[in-house]
Amino acid sequence: MFEALPYHILQQYWWMIVSLLGAILVFLMFVQGGQTLIYTIGKTDDERTLLINLLGRKWEFTFTTLVTFGGAFFASFPLFYSTSFGGAYWVWILILFAFIVQAVSYEFRSKANNFLGKRTFETFLLLNGIIAPLLIGTAVATFFTGSQFSINFTNITLLTGDKMPVISEWKGPAHGLEAALNPQNLLLGLTVLFLARVLALLYFMNRIDHREMLERIKKQLLVNAVPFVVCFLAFVGWTLLSTGFAVNPQNGEVSPEPLKYLHNLLQMPIVALVMVLGVVLVLNGIIRPLLQFEKYSSKGIWSAGIGTVLTVFALFLLAGFNHTAYYPSTFDLQSSLTIQNSSSSQYTLTAMSYVSLLVPFVLAYIWVAWRAIDNKKIDYDELKSESHLY
Repeated sequence: MFEALPYHILQQYWWMIVSLLGAILVFLMFVQGGQTLIYTIGKTDDERTLLINLLGRKWEFTFTTLVTFGGAFFASFPLFYSTSFGGAYWVWILILFAFIVQAVSYEFRSKANNFLGKRTFETFLLLNGIIAPLLIGTAVATFFTGSQFSINFTNITLLTGDKMPVISEWKGPAHGLEAALNPQNLLLGLTVLFLARVLALLYFMNRIDHREMLERIKKQLLVNAVPFVVCFLAFVGWTLLSTGFAVNPQNGEVSPEPLKYLHNLLQMPIVALVMVLGVVLVLNGIIRPLLQFEKYSSKGIWSAGIGTVLTVFALFLLAGFNHTAYYPSTFDLQSSLTIQNSSSSQYTLTAMSYVSLLVPFVLAYIWVAWRAIDNKKIDYDELKSESHLY
């Protein structure tokens, strides 16, 4: 089946899979968003324990999706993996460290003889909740703004001398951290952070049976929704009006093109429709709970969650489709990475495509596991009956 597909179709197919995994990851980062709200929503130790146990049942979904996203990128677009993960390593080390701290915190917070105390691990969860969304959003923004690196395939033949035999060389002075100094990158980082907090509040509203906490959740929803919408609109507007990086399909030459991402949006109406639908669903998920003054809507997380996946998926497609360099180099424009020049071989993509047929079954398993975990709203009585507390 997949053997009959042209090479460029396989490359686009795998960019769509990577994009979908990235979109799901952004949605699942509501766990990180919830960790930043532990002290805002939980005013007592029991309330904070309730929140942490609610999030603790989901943190492994986020971590697993992050690993799968990285693995899929490595297998399908290895040149990006070696360039970004090998060059901008301080960003990825910090992200990895934040997730390690998160795992340790969930497992040891309520352990007997915890000499560090609960508050120490709660602080670690707060740090993970801020660092992970902010840095991941900043890193993804470089798909539109570019990074400082060069690609030289002849380097691999260097077996002597001081120069390392590597294809990709990072030219940024801080090995990825300099991306946070770009306001456009930082805007997306803040967008992902506030989106994670908004999704967490909607998830809390869906799962918590505690009126006083629900009142605080509803107030915080508006407080976090406003900066999220402002940051998102600012980033999208800035990106659509900025100069992008077009690829000549005949010779692969990369050149600047004013309003490139706006052109992509207009020239790919299906992607534009997906993006508009996603934005509408996110806004619907936020606005409906805010308008129900006497009730606490529990359905907003599903509308906003699906909308998040669709919107992020569309942004990834804008970055890579329609003859666009998805990882532009601001140091050497012709070193920019495209779907065509950074992918695995046709044989590898074909073999992996058969494995990708298992994805629907994996998603089905996640859905069944999710429903089994969230079979009823959480309250103090349920926590008392739990054999394992986070």
